[in-house]
Amino acid sequence: MLPRTSFACRLLLVLAACALSALPPGQALAGYPERIIRLIVPYPPGGGTDAIARTLAQEMAKDLGQSVIIENKPGAGTIIGTQAVATSEGDGYTLLIGTFANAVNPSLYAKLPYDQHRDFAPVALIARSFNIVVVNPTSPIKSIADLIAAAKAEPDKLAYGTYGTGSSAHLAGELFKHMTGVSLTTVPYKGAAPAITDLIGGQIQVMFTTVTSAAALIEAGQLRALAVTSAERSPAFPDLPTVAEAGVSGYEAEAWYGLFAPARTPPEIIARLNRAVALAVRSEAFKTLARNEGLTLVAASPDELDRYYRGEEERWRKVIRDAGVKVE
Repeated sequence: MLPRTSFACRLLLVLAACALSALPPGQALAGYPERIIRLIVPYPPGGGTDAIARTLAQEMAKDLGQSVIIENKPGAGTIIGTQAVATSEGDGYTLLIGTFANAVNPSLYAKLPYDQHRDFAPVALIARSFNIVVVNPTSPIKSIADLIAAAKAEPDKLAYGTYGTGSSAHLAGELFKHMTGVSLTTVPYKGAAPAITDLIGGQIQVMFTTVTSAAALIEAGQLRALAVTSAERSPAFPDLPTVAEAGVSGYEAEAWYGLFAPARTPPEIIARLNRAVALAVRSEAFKTLARNEGLTLVAASPDELDRYYRGEEERWRKVIRDAGVKVE
């Protein structure tokens, strides 16, 4: 027989639990967040995604009243970091910076240790970005029309540098080849820097590269920019046409950044996090980052992120299949 005091304590605990479960969801979660939040970045420190994540963490913390710390978990084309979040509790304390890689990895890998639709809850689309088509400044190619004409005149003679199989910079080039019917020789590199070095040196003729890697070199006259890969012109490069404007109708290739939580995260927590993202994106720190990184700030709803992600996944699946892109 249990002692009377022990029974009374247990009864109180049961009554307290019942009372808590009877509260409306918003009241039950009114204390969130009560501890540090981890934001997993599936890339090494120092890159563009890392910079966006750190700015986001800093600004979200101001609204949430709790620290948001960055954990870099790079490896296997973002799979390691993404899986770490997929297997975390859906309590709002472990989050993921999702990118273009999340939409293309299901088409690049035969099997993933998670399912993006089943294991994640979308929180907010943070920003979109683009690549820039660049050539050597001494090149006779001065426009997208020139590039297409040169590639058609001598198929496979022109080489374009890529880095990161399945990256936005890589697939932007594959989409260009597919939509224009040109043949460009793909030359893979381990990063943007060695590829750009060879572009400046004349070993390759064209790249579809990031704003971060090219902007300073364009300004210094070491690279010539032909067009941006986004659907609309960028305020950062207002004089540059889009690839679509330059003659490839319907062309669009964007990088993007979104916030995801593990599945089963309560909708009230998702809404709270979405509000924090919206406030963060309106901050001066984010506006400065947007100018430096060539970002279009969005801060869209969870439903909008879900629709955008599904559209990207479907669109790039066809490009990857048609181009025969495979991860070695």
